[in-house]
Amino acid sequence: MAEFACPPGKREAWLWDTATPGLALRGQGERVAWVWQRKLNGRAVRVTIGNRADWPLNSVWSGAGAERVEIQRGAREEARRLSGLVDSGIDPRNERAAVVAATEAERLERARAGVTLAEVWAAYVAARSEEWSEGYKRDHEQAMAAPGRTVNRKRKSKAGPLHPLQGERLEALTPARLERWLENERKSRPAFAARAFRLLRACLRWAEGRPEYAGLADPGRVLSRDVRRKVPKVGTRDDCLQREQLPAWFAAVRAIADPVKAAYLQGLLLTGARREELAGLRWDDCDFQWGALTIRDKVEGQRVIPLPPYLAGLLAALPRRTLANGEPNPWVFSSPTTKHGRMSEANNEHTRAVAGAGLPHLTLHGLRRSFGTLAEWVECPVGVVAQIMGHKPSALAEKHYRRRPLDLLRLWHTKLEAWILTEAGIPQPEPGAGRLRAVK
Repeated sequence: MAEFACPPGKREAWLWDTATPGLALRGQGERVAWVWQRKLNGRAVRVTIGNRADWPLNSVWSGAGAERVEIQRGAREEARRLSGLVDSGIDPRNERAAVVAATEAERLERARAGVTLAEVWAAYVAARSEEWSEGYKRDHEQAMAAPGRTVNRKRKSKAGPLHPLQGERLEALTPARLERWLENERKSRPAFAARAFRLLRACLRWAEGRPEYAGLADPGRVLSRDVRRKVPKVGTRDDCLQREQLPAWFAAVRAIADPVKAAYLQGLLLTGARREELAGLRWDDCDFQWGALTIRDKVEGQRVIPLPPYLAGLLAALPRRTLANGEPNPWVFSSPTTKHGRMSEANNEHTRAVAGAGLPHLTLHGLRRSFGTLAEWVECPVGVVAQIMGHKPSALAEKHYRRRPLDLLRLWHTKLEAWILTEAGIPQPEPGAGRLRAVK
């Protein structure tokens, strides 16, 4: 049997074992394997036992007497075992399929047991991110971000609030672990921790609906009542500039050394735009001739709003820079020091200016809130304010029957800007000043 091989030119050859019914060596090309076959219910059943090199003809034993132990099963012994199954009416192929399935199930369960939150998070983001806005995508990136990313020349970023959990096995995630995580995160950044918890909850619910992750971290078990009690209660902010505070605020902001950031902060107040919407403004989005701005709206994709005279003058006076590769810098609020050419955060400068002016703390989003609040002084229609700010219509008539043209928006927007400048003690711009400077 050791010399048996498939003769050249033949597709296969057989060598039957005379001592064991149904056992044979089957040669196919260079491969020689032990094969057993027999009939079950009138049909032939064939099972490949294994390669000749891996299976001896007879079992190999160790010891003697009662201590005799089989250390390697032989092909003949396996053939006899298979014959016993057939005698019992069992198809050996089904047994083998069950063993393979059990082995594969065990392998998958071991793999599932090792799945970490970071792996599930990456799969969740990849599966769902096409449906998300840019801001929501950024929230997920920041929540799991590793520390050490360069923010500016003086500062490195902190780890995202979910980063401490990234290496946790999903199967081992417990309410106690999440309670400790929330206790630690809420000390320094409660609002961010509450936001991260909501993102984590959505991720775990998504994972529970996926067969490859189901049962590893049941949200009903992991996000227990005690865990939810640890989530920081973040109240609604109401910071807003009052009418009498406008002179001090404008004086402090206009005194900021960087004219780009000074113009950006004034632009937030005078347009009511979200901070990232305005920071992402490109020169191609500015129509100085017809007084319009195209805002990359996080909800609708984009919206076109008026460019009132004073703001037009601020933007037209900003420097037109070039990037490191010599190409024109596309950003209105640009910077010669950042890698991407766009202005970095202006929050620190604004905080210092507000504190220096003796005003209560005011966030960048508070400037957006201020725009909507101050608009009431000129009795600007609520729908006009909402359309300029990019708010969804709140009434049926607004949603289906109001599509105000840019000229109508400009009428009210210019009126509001003029009122704000008057209250701040700033001279009104000459008609068309921003337009003329931009065209030259």
